[in-house]
Amino acid sequence: MSEFTINRRGLLKTSAIVGAGLAMPTIFTSAARAYTNEPKGGTVTLGFNVPQTGAYADEGADELRAYQLAVKHLNGEGDGGMLNTFSSKVLKGNGILGKKVAYVTGDTQTKSDAARASAQSMIQKDGAVMITGGSSSGVAIAVQGLCQEAGVIFMAGLTHSNDTTGKDKKANGFRHFFNAYMSGAALAPVLKANYGSDRKAYHLTADYTWGWTQEESIAAATEGLGWETVAKVRTPLGAGDFSQYLTPVLNSGADVLILNHYGRDMVNSLTQAVQFGMRDKMVNGKKLEIVVPLYSRLMAQGAGKNVKGIFGSTNWHWSLQDEGSKAFVKSFGQEYGFPPSQAAHTCYVQTLLYADACERAGTFNPCGVVKALEGFEFDGMGNGPTLYRAEDHQCFKDVLVVKGKENPESQFDLLEVVDVTPAAQVTYPPDHPMFAGGNLGTCSAGA
Repeated sequence: MSEFTINRRGLLKTSAIVGAGLAMPTIFTSAARAYTNEPKGGTVTLGFNVPQTGAYADEGADELRAYQLAVKHLNGEGDGGMLNTFSSKVLKGNGILGKKVAYVTGDTQTKSDAARASAQSMIQKDGAVMITGGSSSGVAIAVQGLCQEAGVIFMAGLTHSNDTTGKDKKANGFRHFFNAYMSGAALAPVLKANYGSDRKAYHLTADYTWGWTQEESIAAATEGLGWETVAKVRTPLGAGDFSQYLTPVLNSGADVLILNHYGRDMVNSLTQAVQFGMRDKMVNGKKLEIVVPLYSRLMAQGAGKNVKGIFGSTNWHWSLQDEGSKAFVKSFGQEYGFPPSQAAHTCYVQTLLYADACERAGTFNPCGVVKALEGFEFDGMGNGPTLYRAEDHQCFKDVLVVKGKENPESQFDLLEVVDVTPAAQVTYPPDHPMFAGGNLGTCSAGA
């Protein structure tokens, strides 16, 4: 199977999804140093690896829109978007290091093996010098490991597991998106203020790395408030029907249901919970509440009125009024006719951050890019002042707590920001126990 993409310059690129047993890509040699896929000629190729099928396909579609917009802006087309608000001023709309940006795409299928095969093909066959994308932490961790081996940079897309920049962190991998620990740290004060300190929580959790670390983070944060964790139940990714997992909640004595689900899984589990009448139940003398720790506008849109009044956290929201967010929302809206999601935002920003690092380093060599990104402080990209921490390649910035709007004004106006949690409140030491066990290692140029 092949994915075909025509970029803004009309260049036709092909990315064949092939078996994981292929040999690693040819290494080109520059006069200074050898590294994988050194661009030759007038273009540089980026690989956009997104879920075009599977439980997270809605996020993948919006990611791809954002990547295409970023390429347009990097190549000097359109209004420039966040290039105009980014605190770093080295990007001039003339590509990257004077080379026009081309791209290839692949379908992760929301599966780690498919994502690795797709990324490997883009590196080997298409000469991609950077891979980015994904809406699953399992995919992100798998592709990040591949990129470390291959000697290319991985700019993670939507990945929320603590493990991506924890035990599975890699020198060639970078994450702009926030993580599960940050969600817990941001949500805890809001949950206490609204629901009190005497609660019993029941967790339904997606059974893979993201769900596990979110469950751990939210349970720790709520138990720190005095809440009791009644049960932690794992559910398969893409389950569709969650009835068998929801029924036991009603007899558990829990008065809070925490849905550690994302994408269509969250839409389905929340919708079914409402159909079961859970939001009308009284338990322990309290109204049964539902919490969705990781929210997105796309999920809220899918669940519709069922999200009203439900709290969660998000990396970014299109209603923010900083100059960077307004510029991105304007550009994206003009291009596609609707506001961007948090997945679109983080992918757009990651592409610009990569291009900026190449310009500042004066090279596409991944080791130069790593040095340029480590410890980089920037602003003008939404979320306020942001740090790419050198120790783990995690971005630290403000985190938003949101809840479903009671009276939305449009199909896109479904979430309202109720708290902007300062970066300092969600920052943790690199050796925090939830992130222990990993070794960043050293950069790999593939040579």
